Formats: sequence, structure tokens, C-alpha cells
Amino acid sequence: MNTIFIVLPILTMLMFDIGLTLSVYDFQIVIKRPRPIIAGLVGQIILLPLIAWGVGTWFALAPLFFIGIILIACSPGGSSSNVFSMLVGGDVALSVSLTAFSSIITLFTSPLIMGLVAQSVGQDINIHLPIGNLLMQNIVLMALPIAIGIWLTHARQHLAARLHNILRRLAFPCLILLATVFFIQHRVTIVQEFPTLGLSMSVLILASMLCGSLLAIILKLNGRERRTIVIEVGMQNAAQAITVACSPIVLNNETIAIPAIIYALMMNVILLTYVGVINLKREKQ
Repeated sequence: MNTIFIVLPILTMLMFDIGLTLSVYDFQIVIKRPRPIIAGLVGQIILLPLIAWGVGTWFALAPLFFIGIILIACSPGGSSSNVFSMLVGGDVALSVSLTAFSSIITLFTSPLIMGLVAQSVGQDINIHLPIGNLLMQNIVLMALPIAIGIWLTHARQHLAARLHNILRRLAFPCLILLATVFFIQHRVTIVQEFPTLGLSMSVLILASMLCGSLLAIILKLNGRERRTIVIEVGMQNAAQAITVACSPIVLNNETIAIPAIIYALMMNVILLTYVGVINLKREKQ
């Protein structure tokens, strides 16, 4: 089974669901609350790719896995980060706004960053990135579903709310299905590379969360905002990374998607632990 036929509808569904949660206010928040927006976007758009590059270099990852870890860093968290922000008592409105901005900005920044990575790393292994194809795919699979979701929320608010209620329940089982199919197809490589990739993905997540926290401290954000920035910077969209890796018009290489599968596993373990620790501290206060 070609994984792309599973991941494409899942990513489209996730992007549409993001659109269902957005409103004009989510884009206006940057005027009223610029500091937390700046913290989140700097962390996601600038620092994350740099952290991923550093982690990939430090662990001396194979070229295909190196491209994979940068690809993860270029894939913003999506609607799942909104749920995790709620679980830690974060600022959900801020989380939704950051999702809106990062989803749109990375449509254009990710092709540029991945183009540079493909040039510096991919030449030796005959991996070439058609930037135009990636940009076109981003617009069709991400921007368009988000725009349709926003329009539906504006035009038919009650219908949009019902659809969001259904889709948010489907998202996690669909991702589990994708991970299961991908693991079955690549189980030998995943098991063989898990010690290195599991550790490197964990370092990436923890370093990203730490940088998010430091950004929040530097910009003097309050506790709810700080927890939200930690989640937003530390949580990336594995489905988006898998789509780019497996797409026949972009990278067309499922090996590049293996770091994203392992990342998704480690991300849930680490962030659920973070949620538990934060909530335990809140209960004691």
C-alpha cells in the first residue's frame, strides 16, 4: 500500500479542521498582543529549523534522515497543539492564532528552507526538491482546505461547529492508522534506527520546548502564555512532514518520512509527560 493515499486525506482533513477553528479575530490578535505572537513565530519559523540542523549534525544523521528532521521542523503543530495548550491550562486563543499564522507563513518558508537543505545534503544522494511543486502542493493541500474551513465558519457557523466536533475525534485515530501502516511497511528500518532516531527526536522536542520557554521569559509573558509557547514551539505536524516526504511530485522518498513517524511517538510521550507535570504543579498551588 502506498502511504501517500492515506496521508493525503488525513492532512487535508487536519488542515480543513484548522480552518473551522479560525476567525478574523485570530489574525487580529497580533495587533493587540504582539509579544506572544512574536515569541511563537520566532520559535517556530526561525529557531526550530536551526535546532533541527544542530541536532541532525550532532547525531551525524544519515542524509535522508537529516532531511527528514529538518522537514519536521518546517511543519507547524496544527490543531493538536490547541488541544495540548488547553490540557496544560494555556492560552487557547493564542494557540489558535499561532496555528493560523504559522500554517500560512510556513507555506512559503518551508519550500525555501527545504530547498537549501536539499542543495547542501541531497546532492550526494541524488535527492532534488522541486520547490515549485512543494509550494503548489502546500497551497492545494493546506491553504485551500484552511480557506474553505474559514469560509464555512463564517457562512455556516453551526455546521462548522458540528463538523469540527466530528473531525477532532477522527484526527487521532487517523494518525494512529497512518503510523501503523507506515510501521508495518518500514518496520525493519524503524526498529534498526530507533535508538539513534528516538534519541535525536527526543532531543529535538526537548530543546524546542526549552527555547520556547526561554523566549517566553525574555519577552516577559505570563504563565498561561508561556505554557502555550512551549507547546507551540515543541509540537510539530508529523502528517505534514510525511506528506512532503512521500509525495510523488515532491521528495517521493518514504525513508525521509521515518523520522516523522518516530517523532510523533516521542512527541506524544514527552508532551503528555509535560501536561502531567504542569497539572500536578497547578493542583499543588
